[in-house]
Amino acid sequence: MRYGVLILVLTALLVAGGLWIGGKREAVAPAQGIKEERIAMTPEATNVDPVLPKSDAEWKKRLTPEEYRVTREKGTEAPFSGKYYKIDKQGVYRCVCCGAPLFSSETKFDAHCGWPSFWKPLAEGNLKLLTDDSHGMRRIEVQCRRCGAHLGHVFDDGPQPTGQRFCINSASLELDEKKAK
Repeated sequence: MRYGVLILVLTALLVAGGLWIGGKREAVAPAQGIKEERIAMTPEATNVDPVLPKSDAEWKKRLTPEEYRVTREKGTEAPFSGKYYKIDKQGVYRCVCCGAPLFSSETKFDAHCGWPSFWKPLAEGNLKLLTDDSHGMRRIEVQCRRCGAHLGHVFDDGPQPTGQRFCINSASLELDEKKAK
């Protein structure tokens, strides 16, 4: 009886503290300056696919195996291997799944971490930030708000003015060189 009450109390504390996520990822207001703004997709959202796949089979037809693994299965490409890790071309980085504009080349920097890094999204409303407790650590996952594609993670160790480092998989991005921002 005593153990049952203790388990009930501990569970209540975990739920109240936001630590219990019941096997799924919940939207959170991340700590230390990382915030999620709920605003509409930016006007730069041209080249966005009007129709999104509805099944895994449709996504598999549209994406390469690596793009599918990273964006739909929340995978991570090997560090220092992505096509955009060392590229300096100007343009807008879009979601490889739906074309939503995510990052400008003007905010890209070399974080020496092995993945493309940005200190600011093109528009925070185009991203969704979620708690990620996988692999025994707590991180903030970055997803495309429009299609839910896994992009990478955001950390509070980036350069000023934001102090943020959006560490993004190349496999989740497509560079649109036509629109520099």
